[in-house]
Amino acid sequence: MTDELNQEEQPRVLLVDDDPTFTRVMARALSRRGLQVDTAGGAEEAMEVARAQRPDYAVLDLKMEGDSGLVLMPRLLELYPDLRIVILTGYSSIATAVEAIKRGACNYLCKPADADDVLTALLSEQADPETLVPEHPMSVDRLQWEHIQRVLAEHEGNISATARALGMHRRTLQRKLQKRPVRR
Repeated sequence: MTDELNQEEQPRVLLVDDDPTFTRVMARALSRRGLQVDTAGGAEEAMEVARAQRPDYAVLDLKMEGDSGLVLMPRLLELYPDLRIVILTGYSSIATAVEAIKRGACNYLCKPADADDVLTALLSEQADPETLVPEHPMSVDRLQWEHIQRVLAEHEGNISATARALGMHRRTLQRKLQKRPVRR
């Protein structure tokens, strides 16, 4: 019974990301830091989860299949106007950081971010413009590498399907995959 009471007192966070591995790891890390974590793989699932369990906080991936975090954010804020939201992205830019803050995010984080970064962003009173976009963002080559890896994972390692989805020749994709990951 005491565990149930303690669990009800824990803040609840809604974690929305279409990368199941990232979601699982981040959810576990946030749980260890005393938060109840609900997860969703996309915008529609996130709305269902939010209606079922009112979150205190939300962490939204910027780029997901279907609606992006920027599209989902106003819908969540319509349900819960005092919800504190952090936008998390691997594709950081000053323009999207500004847009996220304008639309109601309390902060904006660039991946890779750990659970401590997320907690700090959720609990800080105001977004720090100096830290919204890292001083040394990922290189274009690294962004390309990560995008290829993501599309490859979406196609369950199928090189031909991935090449079609990326609009490149299969041999070109194979050559790119033989190279080591590009440094950030």
